[in-house]
Amino acid sequence: MSDDQRFGLSRSITLPGPLPLDGGIALSPVDIAYETYGALDADGSNAILICHALTMDQHVASVHPRTGKPGWWLQMVGPGKPIDTDRYFVICANVLGSCLGSSGPASINPATGAPWAMSFPVITIRDMVRAQAMLLDHLGVRCLRAVVGGSMGGMQALSWPATFPDRVRAAVVIASTARHTAQNIAFHEVGRQAVMADPRWQGGDYYASGEPPIAGLAVARMAAHITYLSEAGLTEKFGRRLQAREAKSFGFDADFQVESYLRHQGISFVDRFDANSYLYITRAMDYFDLAEEHGGMLASAFRAASARFCVVSFDTDWLYPTAESRSIVHALNASGAAASFVELSSPYGHDAFLLESPELNRVVDGFLRSVA
Repeated sequence: MSDDQRFGLSRSITLPGPLPLDGGIALSPVDIAYETYGALDADGSNAILICHALTMDQHVASVHPRTGKPGWWLQMVGPGKPIDTDRYFVICANVLGSCLGSSGPASINPATGAPWAMSFPVITIRDMVRAQAMLLDHLGVRCLRAVVGGSMGGMQALSWPATFPDRVRAAVVIASTARHTAQNIAFHEVGRQAVMADPRWQGGDYYASGEPPIAGLAVARMAAHITYLSEAGLTEKFGRRLQAREAKSFGFDADFQVESYLRHQGISFVDRFDANSYLYITRAMDYFDLAEEHGGMLASAFRAASARFCVVSFDTDWLYPTAESRSIVHALNASGAAASFVELSSPYGHDAFLLESPELNRVVDGFLRSVA
């Protein structure tokens, strides 16, 4: 096996389509940027699809070309790791609507020769899954050994066996939900309004000016980032400690360390993400309701699926709390699907699935080996 196969090969493909979307429009052509690791077995039985979260990308275990930072799931993916690239053919694609090479508002509309901007069709999680299926067809992958994802990636991992029940043998759903609650939608709407209130947004037509709405996008990221953490984690990391000063300024600078931290998160985010993509992907998450897609009964989504499921939650995750995962497991049980569930303890809230977690590693490793 070559080093490229072991440690990641970045690729991009333009597929002719058409890709039918839930909104009633067919997208054509379809650009998909992706990375692969490892080699596909002769019988095509060792493919694992990793689905990324809202602001992640296809660079799951390789250096990000824009930021120079390591892959976002290095503790999970690589040689000898739970998702072992010496054993599995691992695929991770940039989702439809994003901005790292797949078709989205920042990509070029072939009809106009200009960026799509807000004329790009509104998409859903199921549309993202359909685009991934087109990529797998191109790669010659008929059936997945497993689909794995956390957060928005978990939504895709749930949607895969519901949409393509004969193409998935197992699904690992981590820190996720089967539908967005009113609270989830509310947080996203605050972020979207922050972007659209930025004068530089210009109704989404900011690409020609080269001046994106970075202030609004930074605020959106700051608000969202709070939901990824836990109160205990914030208290442990920052408390009420002051930032590089011994007394309060009695002004509106970043007096507290937590304020400085959130501002840093916002500033660093705008260097790697497109504001319009943020609008589109958060809207796709808000529209996600797997039960609604199947007659109002979540169990009906899995009736035709033969996949085994592993569902994982974290006890301090208040964005997608354990109750959401239990609802998924109850529906899986009602449908007759084989399902295992574990709640892990972590002080880090929703982001725990992205951090070093020996317990999560053991769960994923053990489950994938049992599928084999």
